[in-house]
Parts: sequence; structure tokens; C-alpha cells
Amino acid sequence: MNAADFRRIALSLDGAEEGSHMGAADFRVGGRIFATLASQDQGYGNLMLTPEQQAEFVRELPEVFLPIHGGWGRMGMTHIRLAKASEDVLVGALRAAWMLRIEKNTRTKKKPAPKRHLNS
Repeated sequence: MNAADFRRIALSLDGAEEGSHMGAADFRVGGRIFATLASQDQGYGNLMLTPEQQAEFVRELPEVFLPIHGGWGRMGMTHIRLAKASEDVLVGALRAAWMLRIEKNTRTKKKPAPKRHLNS
């Protein structure tokens, strides 16, 4: 797999759109990022997972997945080594990040509209 495959698969997910964050391609659903190609020069795609999902992916396929260095990695941001990933693995990983983002978008509470006071 490569960056073009990552982009193709990410954009095939329902409602996914490509954007740009700090000069790198990102993939969003509902206006919020679920994956990026910020590390494509190093051969990685990046996934926004939970720390628990990240641990499971790394445990199952340590040659494919690794936490991003530092605080981002501790929050679940995960590299996927594109050259070592099969299409099925990449599809599953992107789908997991996409689904997590959809779930978070659903849980995000909208601010209530300001109350209007009627003057009599």
C-alpha cells in the first residue's frame, strides 16, 4: 500500500472528505479529522484511534502499526506502515478511525440556542 491507496480508501468511506492541516492531507467526516498523511514522507499514514484500539492494533501487527512519538501517540494517534499493510488491514484500520470519529461527532453536544426574552 502507499499514500495513493490510503487516500483512495479513506475517501471511499461514507461522508469522508479530504482537507489540509498544517500543509498535510487530512481526511474528515462531519468536518472532523480521522486520519492524515502528515507522515507520508516516512512511509506512514496516521490514524486517530483510542489508546485501547491502538494497543490492540500494535499487539496484533507490530510490524504494521506503531504509536506516534510523544503525547499524540499516548492519546491514540497511530502510524500505519503503508508498505507493510495489506489492503484489508488498511481498510480495517481506516474504517476503525472513521467509525470512532462518527461516534465522537454524534456524542458532541451542540450549544443550545440562546433564550429569547419577549418584552411585553
